Amino acid sequence: MQQIQSVTLRSGVTIGSGHPCFIVAEIGNNHQGEYNIAQKMVDEAAAAGVQGVKFQKRDAEALLTREGRAAPYTGPNSFGPTYGEHRDALELSIEEMGRLKAYSESKGLIFFASAWDAPSLDQIVSLDVELLKISSAELVNVPLVRKYAATGIPIILSTGMSSLEDIDVALAEIHAFHDKVILLHCNSTYPCPEDQIGLPVMDALRERYTVPVGYSGHEKGVGPSVGAAALGACVVERHFTLDKSLKGTDHQASLEPQELASMVTMIREVEKAIQVKGKVVFPEEQAASKKLRKCIVFSRELPAGHVLTEADLTTRCPRVGVSPVHWDEVLGKVLNRAVQLEEPVQWDTLRNEAGTVGEVATS
Repeated sequence: MQQIQSVTLRSGVTIGSGHPCFIVAEIGNNHQGEYNIAQKMVDEAAAAGVQGVKFQKRDAEALLTREGRAAPYTGPNSFGPTYGEHRDALELSIEEMGRLKAYSESKGLIFFASAWDAPSLDQIVSLDVELLKISSAELVNVPLVRKYAATGIPIILSTGMSSLEDIDVALAEIHAFHDKVILLHCNSTYPCPEDQIGLPVMDALRERYTVPVGYSGHEKGVGPSVGAAALGACVVERHFTLDKSLKGTDHQASLEPQELASMVTMIREVEKAIQVKGKVVFPEEQAASKKLRKCIVFSRELPAGHVLTEADLTTRCPRVGVSPVHWDEVLGKVLNRAVQLEEPVQWDTLRNEAGTVGEVATS
């Protein structure tokens, strides 16, 4: 299979190897079903420096059985007495989603969503989005994955709860239509313990599937997400909330605005920190070395003709003479002239016993 290094969206944004990490604020349903909250979350996500905002869309009748919709749902995170009413209360209308898309794009953000059923996918596609997301829960839903792929729209595919064999099937369905797909390594535990995250799995996914690979994180902190970027994640997606104490199951595994902004800053710092691949001594380091590194100096006054031993030498800052890296080359040399205590050793002060001046070397 051909190696797919990147996916370019209609807006010109490229996601993949050699491009900045595409950082996504997963708003999901943390807007509590309120348009004004959703718009405020877009504002805060943009201020934090992300490139994309992701929402979720569900149609309760297409998502759940009648029994599932009627099931009592009366816990502390409930927005309705039954699970169906709870889910409906958290939904924005497709008209509101369209307004949010326009608003997000006015902020320079890419708006996209995960549709959890076929009617919702039709609605999201009707908004003329340039990117779609298949959630981990729907990865094994072959008819829905096939419907996603048939749109021809680039897809981000999250792999939580999935075996490699599950991913094989989903990717085969997508590749039957196009190759514009990005995998996200993911553990769907909310919140996910750090020792279950498995960031090196990203390498295994790249090798097996030859597509761009990113990370969808559900940990409490930001360290693993920053680490994912350092390990080459082309996407980092994190759930986002205005307040972790709000009612709802996702808020505690989400980042608040300042945390999201800090994560973005750290990822950008890491990206700069991994640009240099080979060992380089930069001009600023060379200037520092002259001040901080030592040179060889004479440890006492010595006459001309003296043959140098270790007792005659020591090292001192600043580096204005021969570097200690040449220590063994200096030993055994003969002085051309008398020298003073702590005088830096220079090559033209030395000669070999045969009478020639010491070989010139870089100090």
